[in-house]
Amino acid sequence: MKILSCKQQKEADAYTIAHENILPINLMEKAVSKLTDEISRRWDKSHRIIVFAGSGNNGGDAVGIARMLFLKNYQVEVFLFNIKGTLSEECLTNVQRLQQCGCTQYHEINTSFNPPQLTANDVIIDGLFGSGLNKPLSGGFASVVKYINAAQSTVVSIDLPSGLMGEDNSNNIRKNIVRADLTLSIQFPKLSFLFAENEDIVGEWKLLDIGISKQYTEQVQTPYSIIEGEDIRKLVKPRKKFAHKGDFGHGLLLAGSTGMAGASILAARACLRSGIGLLTIHAPICNHDILQTTVPEALVQNDVSESYISEPVDLDNYQAIAIGPGIGQEEETAIAMFDQMCECYIPLILDADALNILSAHRNYLNRLPKRCILTPHVAELERIVGRCSNSFERLHKAQELASNLQCYIILKGAYTCIITPEGYCSFNPTGNPGMATGGSGDVLTGMLLALVAQGYTEEEACKIAVYIHGLAGDIARDRVGEISLTASDIINALPEAWKTLNNPINPTL
Repeated sequence: MKILSCKQQKEADAYTIAHENILPINLMEKAVSKLTDEISRRWDKSHRIIVFAGSGNNGGDAVGIARMLFLKNYQVEVFLFNIKGTLSEECLTNVQRLQQCGCTQYHEINTSFNPPQLTANDVIIDGLFGSGLNKPLSGGFASVVKYINAAQSTVVSIDLPSGLMGEDNSNNIRKNIVRADLTLSIQFPKLSFLFAENEDIVGEWKLLDIGISKQYTEQVQTPYSIIEGEDIRKLVKPRKKFAHKGDFGHGLLLAGSTGMAGASILAARACLRSGIGLLTIHAPICNHDILQTTVPEALVQNDVSESYISEPVDLDNYQAIAIGPGIGQEEETAIAMFDQMCECYIPLILDADALNILSAHRNYLNRLPKRCILTPHVAELERIVGRCSNSFERLHKAQELASNLQCYIILKGAYTCIITPEGYCSFNPTGNPGMATGGSGDVLTGMLLALVAQGYTEEEACKIAVYIHGLAGDIARDRVGEISLTASDIINALPEAWKTLNNPINPTL
């Protein structure tokens, strides 16, 4: 699913009107109908509906919702802010329709505003400003926003909360943005919905399909998208009847140190649960016995060091290598890693301590092999690119890093983002807060190793691994709950997650 800019979404509306033989007011009516259905499904007639509308098309949507809810016998009161004395054509039409249907609780605000008394039982429809906003709210509108935010009422924003920009909010004023409980976005998600700092502004968000032209959507170019289950299903290769373990790759995992055997175990178990033919774990001597006991399916290769990895490995027998889970940051480990990295001619995945070592030796960044995969969480990325003021800036810096290094970056978070060397960003929708637990990243590393060893391209491996990792987390959550969820629970749910790819009607995909 593509994520369009606000400008592109406006163009999509115009294209649909021009090529689908539909009038602007009728396209708005389709949106209003979908919005009204969603609101009336969630709240019954015991709730008073208070509509705050602006003078543009977002306000037209809000007034249209007021009309439809009024005709469903909801108690509705409308406050339309027409400060400049000019309404958009579609907004004016909806105001006229509202008045014609007999709704008397309509107030057009031209100068002063006498606000209603709001209660916890009220539902506020926020239609003040939509995606056309290009500067922070101020003055009277900022005061209206603060009034809405101070109320105990439930707030439903149309398309996006008033005051929020669709992409970059670096220069916005947070206190002058409506804080919605629910945002009903028309047709497309907004990039800003996927950023952590906007969670308390956007609230729950849901997309409503109003039939925007598929032809436009298919041809428009955007660097941002959300991964869909069907995309993943198409990527996964079926296994042939006469296949053998040699067909599915031999992966090398450099992981573990004294007290950190768990990281290597988790990565190895996840790798083996993700289809690899053979796995060798290169680990310090101190971890040998526990690895042989807990991961009997894997081969264990001892480093010469007792307590940490201190030497590179000959790669001739392997199809992919992953370095990082639990390796620590000893000087000898760093030297061994750089030697391994600089001579690497097979797909390479760097995670955890491997990234921390890189951040302490940034001069080695440019020696990374092209098209390697880095898997940082936010803190690990910022150790490399520097502190960022918000998620938009962080994403931009990650895009620059991927481009400069010609690598893939998996920026882990609630909506984990896969960034290609070309700067394309694919956001993952699966997963849940229960996965924010130690070892979850090690599981993902093992899955990535399995997939690239099997011959998937780096981009395919990133998308499949991230999606299935999140899906397994969701299955685990349903089994044990978010609070109790551990990395081992994610691994235990991997078989069921992989099985869903063979079920074309599975609702989770």
